[in-house]
Amino acid sequence: MNQALQAAQIGSRAARLRCEFSIGQSIGHVIVWVVLTIVTLGLALLVFPYYLNRAVLNRTEVLDQQGRPIGKLRCNFDLISSIGHVIIWGILILITFGIAGFFYLYRVVRVVLSDTVIEYY
Repeated sequence: MNQALQAAQIGSRAARLRCEFSIGQSIGHVIVWVVLTIVTLGLALLVFPYYLNRAVLNRTEVLDQQGRPIGKLRCNFDLISSIGHVIIWGILILITFGIAGFFYLYRVVRVVLSDTVIEYY
């Protein structure tokens, strides 16, 4: 019963999300990841989707029904905790000649969202 009450209170508070990820920040991320991709001979592309999603989520606010910020999303993903996931999917992508990469992108979103919390102000 208590969980239902908490869910109802939270549900009535949060109306939508607003992301403040600018073009300038995008350009900075692209430059860093292009350099990392060249230096690592393409291996950085296996972890790029994690950090792309993390960057966007960490710049997202939770708004109430009137559009006022009431919290922010905080993605706690780090590569160390998911290195096994990256290695296994890297091998699957190689074995399937890239076909597993389509499924990998969906799994990345699941992993990153599972490591994301809402920090209320």
